[in-house]
Amino acid sequence: MTRTVFCRKYQQELEGMERAPFPGAKGQAIFDSVSRQAWQEWLQHQTTLINEKRLNVLEPSTKTYLDEQREKFLSNAEVEKAEGWVAPK
Repeated sequence: MTRTVFCRKYQQELEGMERAPFPGAKGQAIFDSVSRQAWQEWLQHQTTLINEKRLNVLEPSTKTYLDEQREKFLSNAEVEKAEGWVAPK
């Protein structure tokens, strides 16, 4: 049986993730309120930001930036886009 959650991004019941994306309270909160679809979309957006902005994921400032962008993305707030990047058609 597939686990469902009320996804905070899409505001509807959708298939949930199989496990928390990372340990701790923040990971559990995401597990409880973010759908598999929304999480996969975030991972794609995060990868685009890292690649196009040439972010160093070992720097603490990058982690803070990505945490902020993740919260905005999953809450349907305005998120940064990579400059010059055009979504494939």
